[in-house]
Amino acid sequence: MAKLEIHQFPCLSDNYGVLIHDPDSGATASIDAPEQAPIEAALAETGWQLSHILVTHHHADHTQANLPLKQKYGVTIVGNRADASRIPGIDIEVDDGGTYDFAGHVAQVMDTSGHTVGHITYYFADDGVAFAGDTLFALGCGRVFEGTMAQMWASLAKLKALPAETVVYCGHEYTQANAKFSLTVDPDNAALVARAGEIDALRARGEPTVPTTIGRELETNPFMRPDDPAIRALLGMADASDADVFAEIRRRKDSF
Repeated sequence: MAKLEIHQFPCLSDNYGVLIHDPDSGATASIDAPEQAPIEAALAETGWQLSHILVTHHHADHTQANLPLKQKYGVTIVGNRADASRIPGIDIEVDDGGTYDFAGHVAQVMDTSGHTVGHITYYFADDGVAFAGDTLFALGCGRVFEGTMAQMWASLAKLKALPAETVVYCGHEYTQANAKFSLTVDPDNAALVARAGEIDALRARGEPTVPTTIGRELETNPFMRPDDPAIRALLGMADASDADVFAEIRRRKDSF
């Protein structure tokens, strides 16, 4: 079976849209539906025909184009059963720990609540790719709006356990701001310092900083590194739990 083809493009002010395409069947899914016009432009650019929308969470900047695209293309909308009442146009309901077969490419469905309750990540193990919505960002994580800090840490811990080479697509271009914050809690991390420079160069050229990989986040993303002795020492939390250290990092980011 051919690997998924993936096309990322900007939407709204700082969102990313992503199309995934199975070249054997021609099936094409939009990961979330932030904005209709850029999605249609991406379809025109690739020559793909939209057949599905895979929803990570209910926020409007991820679902507001669901119904217009469904009306125009007759797409099948997939989302979390636990959040079905808040996902416009949902057709197929999936569950945490279950799977969804997209044209022969099997996604593991992972509940990654915290940013919202009912947020899910689609992990295509055979394709080595995860679509994490607003749970994990490059050098960051989603603000905890609906869930709890403990829920968000449990969700990130699930993503930490994925293979290091897993490519992660996330919902927003927040990396430059995340890097500035990350350096305040992990200033002596040489890999982070180097990455921050790379990010500044990419953004100066107007280029995206995502996707990322699990391995890169494990090296440089403080939200994924609450067990790191240097971060704990800086925070004065040497003996705290990982969950409590994570929560302190997230609180600091909220007011950064």
